[in-house]
Amino acid sequence: MAHRDVSQPGCHRRETSNGESLLGTGVTTRQIQAFGQKVTTTASHLMGPLGDPNSNVHYQHAMSELHKELRKPGIQQRVFSYARASPTELVRSKLSTSEIQHRALTYLSDDILKNIPDAEHGYSLFQGFEATIPEGDEDDESTTQTGRGSSSKARRLLEGRHGASNDPPSLAKLRKERDKANHRLEMMTVRKNMCSAEIREIDNKISNLNNMRRIVLDRLGDVEQDELHIEQELLELDNNIEEMVEDLDDAATLGNAATPPTEADTGEDALEQGVHAMDESFMSASIYEKIPSPKSAKRHKPTRRKSMPIRHEHFEPGSGIRDFQAHNDMITALDFDVPFGTMVTAALDDTVRVWDLNLGRCIGLLEGHHASVRCLQVEDNIVATGSMDASIRLWDLSKADYSPLQPRFTASSDKDTGHDSDDDNTGREQESSSVPYNSSMQGCPMFTLEAHVDEVTALHFRNDTLVSGSADKTLRQWDLVKGRCVQTLDVLWAAAQASATMNSNDGQWRATGRLPDASADFVGALQCFDAALACGTADGMVRLWDLRSGQVHRSLVGHTGPVTCLQFDDVHLVTGSLDRSIRIWDLRTGSIFDAYAYDNPVTSMMFDSRRIVTAAGESVAKIYDKADGRHWDCGPGVVADEEDRSHPSIVERVRIKDGYLAEGRKDGVVGIWTC
Repeated sequence: MAHRDVSQPGCHRRETSNGESLLGTGVTTRQIQAFGQKVTTTASHLMGPLGDPNSNVHYQHAMSELHKELRKPGIQQRVFSYARASPTELVRSKLSTSEIQHRALTYLSDDILKNIPDAEHGYSLFQGFEATIPEGDEDDESTTQTGRGSSSKARRLLEGRHGASNDPPSLAKLRKERDKANHRLEMMTVRKNMCSAEIREIDNKISNLNNMRRIVLDRLGDVEQDELHIEQELLELDNNIEEMVEDLDDAATLGNAATPPTEADTGEDALEQGVHAMDESFMSASIYEKIPSPKSAKRHKPTRRKSMPIRHEHFEPGSGIRDFQAHNDMITALDFDVPFGTMVTAALDDTVRVWDLNLGRCIGLLEGHHASVRCLQVEDNIVATGSMDASIRLWDLSKADYSPLQPRFTASSDKDTGHDSDDDNTGREQESSSVPYNSSMQGCPMFTLEAHVDEVTALHFRNDTLVSGSADKTLRQWDLVKGRCVQTLDVLWAAAQASATMNSNDGQWRATGRLPDASADFVGALQCFDAALACGTADGMVRLWDLRSGQVHRSLVGHTGPVTCLQFDDVHLVTGSLDRSIRIWDLRTGSIFDAYAYDNPVTSMMFDSRRIVTAAGESVAKIYDKADGRHWDCGPGVVADEEDRSHPSIVERVRIKDGYLAEGRKDGVVGIWTC
């Protein structure tokens, strides 16, 4: 039978149509024809008329043939082996291991094949590969091939002889050169489109990375807000623990001060004697000292944040975070504790405002001065303000009754810093931000320092020591624990003493060589650290004082105008003056380390670990990068130049901490930037 060949294992012969197997399956054409006849006979018998006797004969004959085939051992062995084999084994019996691995690796799911991007150019992979081959490779290969063998020199000589002849080139050669030129031009077009496609792909990747960066920045802002809330909760818990401990101590004091009860059945003499004894114990033990006094407003300890915001460090230098209309007149002083923390501003409109830099919202007003505040400092929760009413007031912001709203921690680029296309909406936002929030500052005032007889123009405090400078030509040192003045330094007297002691003109008061400026403060700036004090005055001198002796031990001469600002660290002291210069002094030698100048007088200056920021009579803040020696501008004037708009107001005051810049302008606007 023909089916015996099918049952034989390993039969993979290829036969022709006259009995050969098809496609290596081991099944011949005759077997297929016989199987077809049997199927046709079976179907005709089942579907034929019931009365036809021939149909039953054919059916019985066909079934008997099938039974004979099924009784053969080879067929039964094959059927039983298929029954015991799994589908995986069946596939492996037909496919090799390498082919199975290839199909597994090259398999792509329908989800992947569903979103295949369309090619932006119509060039195939082969065309791109061909375009990447250098142009001279074909000539080199042909030269190399022709150069092999003994006849290479002869061929080159013949080619050189033909090339040296003056015969005109043939038409076929010109056409060949033209085809080569067209091919090179086509390849150049392919290369150009490949470069363009790569640039577009890189742009898409950059855009995706920028979107991812923006998302991560927003996530960082949320983390910092959660961090701030946790610190506030910790502060509240610490305050509650302190209050509970004090309550327990008061209860224990009252329990110890209670007198033991006397016996009720004693006589009259015993009663009088007991009363007399109680009076003596009352007077001798001074029980009034044991009775707790009525609770007053608690002064919470200044708390320094355990973690600082770092989100602004990831912005592009010169990016604007926000600006808002803080006052209705020129900003005279501003300071803040940490980036995105609390800022205090003062202006000539006789107001002192406290701001939440995270929300850009006014928390409240510090009321108490009778004139404008000229100088202030924020350190943790403590604020010191010096006013034209000759007084200094200290405030504790931790006592403010303020609950911030849901954080709107946003940062924008230069184009989004309050300069939207809708100016009306921006104006309404700025106006609403300057309205004090529903908070209470009644518990913030701590105490007032009154000893100066003229306006206070400069102050600085550190720990429990505050030093102030006034237009009355004196410096005063204050003890913040006792709240009183402990030392008065007369600048003119100290200058005269220094000149008499050193027998020179370095320490004496000297004219600046310019007309007197009525707006220049006698004491323009000062800073203290432990027993060291640096003071800049209207004569252009920078004097270094020793607070322990009250004497000037060094005078720095160099400025030709009143000193308006100064700041020092461990090594250098930086000063700014109305003579338009910034000078960097070496404290170890007392000499000038570096100096540079601007076009206008310097009104404010501050530096951090990397930058020196200066306000020099322009609509921008001047920034000097100490690391690479680069000068650049940051502020509203730069944005106005880029957008061809009118220049904003002049920057009067600047403060910077960790690359977070706050600047106050003449029109009362405060801007926040990164640099």
